[in-house]
Amino acid sequence: MNYFKDKVIWITGASSGIGEALAHQFSAGGAKLILSSRRQESLQIVRAACAFPELVHILPLDLADIASLEEKTALAVASFGHIDIMVHNGGISQRSTVMETHMDVHRQVMELDYFSYVSLTRHLLPHFLGRSAGHFVVMSSVMGKIGTPMRSSYAAAKHALHGFFDCLRAEVSENHIKVTLLTPGYVRTNISLNAVTADGTPLGVVGSNIGNGLAADKAAVQMLRAIAAGRFEAYIGKVSGEKFALWINRLAPSVIVKLAPGLKPK
Repeated sequence: MNYFKDKVIWITGASSGIGEALAHQFSAGGAKLILSSRRQESLQIVRAACAFPELVHILPLDLADIASLEEKTALAVASFGHIDIMVHNGGISQRSTVMETHMDVHRQVMELDYFSYVSLTRHLLPHFLGRSAGHFVVMSSVMGKIGTPMRSSYAAAKHALHGFFDCLRAEVSENHIKVTLLTPGYVRTNISLNAVTADGTPLGVVGSNIGNGLAADKAAVQMLRAIAAGRFEAYIGKVSGEKFALWINRLAPSVIVKLAPGLKPK
């Protein structure tokens, strides 16, 4: 039997990119889905393309509206009566130097990519503890493990996710609650198109690295395997320089520092 059949899965950032691809893959496996993002019309399109749209509930939310997330969590749980898997996927990227980036941009990225995840987790955790079951799946990035030019805010938020969710895993493992951190490399999505620049305006360009990255549907297949296996952490992407860079950073971080000037976004 498919591991995800009849599982209730809540996905944020589900209106496009990786979130959309995950929704289609989970639905094909017979899961019941709660899809969230700001764009309700886009969510309806994603639902219509799912294998079992009648098992998909739409729950619009804005991750930047931290005060609303407690109520949204209660609504999510009420959708099917419980939640088995929470997929933290929404957020934003950034492309600008440390010197140029405005402080409000640093705060914006941290609010969306870190604090919203913390808030949703805190609100959902009592439900998981009460059931002695649950699985948090966290969309990090290769940037959550290494640092390269022009991604300081994004990398900082992703690094913070690893610290927070590693601690959470240690606290709740005895309660049969799982935590999986996914670290995608380059995946073909609109992440660079929508990335904020120094003053907060969108970059508006799909870089060649992203454009040549792994297709989102193939990335989703890798992610489902890691989730079903209960992996603590999993690299997602092509077998390429990104995966090699993770190993170099672990064994000889000074080498990454020397290579960093050549790793600017393209």
